[in-house]
Amino acid sequence: MIYDHINNIETYKGISPDIYEGLKFLAEAKPDIELGTYPINDRVKAIVSEYPTVECFERGYEAHKHVIDIQYPIVGQERVKWSPIDNMDVNIPYDNVKDRTFYKNPDPVVGTEITIGNGFFGIMFPQDGHSPQHLVGKSEVIKKITVKVSI
Repeated sequence: MIYDHINNIETYKGISPDIYEGLKFLAEAKPDIELGTYPINDRVKAIVSEYPTVECFERGYEAHKHVIDIQYPIVGQERVKWSPIDNMDVNIPYDNVKDRTFYKNPDPVVGTEITIGNGFFGIMFPQDGHSPQHLVGKSEVIKKITVKVSI
């Protein structure tokens, strides 16, 4: 997992051209961006969604096999719980269409939480179990951009 501020995207230019393109999209997006899917290139797309944050994300920790997620609320904030998927139990089996498995029973020693929004983003790799949509303080409707980078 990478956790950083949108002002630091130049740091990631050399890591992956696709991740960098996704970060540039986030940096240039405006809060009034319409909901929907935005192709960035053949391997990268952005999905803009809105939803209320919750106290408990029931499905557990999500992980993908074929994409890297860059998550960035452009309006509001959310807390994302994180834990490596090693040694976690499957909660909802792999869905080939949505490219995701949900896990439960995270490692209490190495797991952590980050707050994304207000300029901060998270990048989640296939080994990163992430449980999004958690409220920060109180529930609010957020507008979030999730960039999907094919790998």
